[in-house]
Amino acid sequence: MASGFFALLDDITVLLDDVASMTKITVKKTAGILGDDLAVNAEKASGYSPSREIPVLLKITKASFINKLIILPFAFGLSAFYPPAIKFILLLGGLYLAFEGAEKVYEFFFKKNSKQPKRSEYLKKKLSQDELKLWENKRVKSAVKVDFILSLEIIVLALSTVTEESILVQILVVSGIAILATIGVYGLVALIVRLDDFGIKLIQQYPKNPFFLKLGNGMIKSLPYIIRLLSVVGTLAMLLVAGGIYVHHIDYLHHIFNSWPSVLGEFVVGLSVGTLVLIIEKTLFKLFK
Repeated sequence: MASGFFALLDDITVLLDDVASMTKITVKKTAGILGDDLAVNAEKASGYSPSREIPVLLKITKASFINKLIILPFAFGLSAFYPPAIKFILLLGGLYLAFEGAEKVYEFFFKKNSKQPKRSEYLKKKLSQDELKLWENKRVKSAVKVDFILSLEIIVLALSTVTEESILVQILVVSGIAILATIGVYGLVALIVRLDDFGIKLIQQYPKNPFFLKLGNGMIKSLPYIIRLLSVVGTLAMLLVAGGIYVHHIDYLHHIFNSWPSVLGEFVVGLSVGTLVLIIEKTLFKLFK
């Protein structure tokens, strides 16, 4: 009886050791998409009035958990019964990420003088509560849609690293990554979007301390630049992640870009794929407008 108990403990220890080692590998492999997720969601969670930032972020975080609850069983089922579908989903998700990245690049270079008001200008207008709610819901839906694609990519990419492991290890590792991604990403986003409030509290609490005054003012002034930087980083990350998916999963592209620096090759592929999808999207829009 005792020997059976110790054998069970030994099995559990081995399982936990496998899960820990595979989780470490998986985190490294999904780090690019996690960085992308952080940058994109920080940009989408900013621009609201201070009283709405945390409620909006909680909405998106809740939706992100729901997204992952939908994706996880679907992904495990495909991995168990039809593994080739995992690669297809990766490539399909890569198309969307490349398109999003290319669209942002296009808007930066060709829509600078657009008459459409910027978000800050839009918020400065005197809008009714219904108009503000509509604007907020529209942005939240956009954030949730992007989160679904990124969550799908994170889960499928994490799953692709443990396909040789037992189904129990797959479930524990990938579910752990999904939870870690949601809590980690949105926790950091909350810190970023509330940076200016932390600065204000420092100034209010230590009004006569030169160090805290400078630190508080620096936090307030730096937030818009951090958001802009994250927007640029998010765009680059989307193109790099998309390009990496295609370079590493399509043999023809892998052979062509094998001798290139990996970052450059992935960026070129991501931007090329995204530009192609963008051209198709704009052509179809004009045809069926």
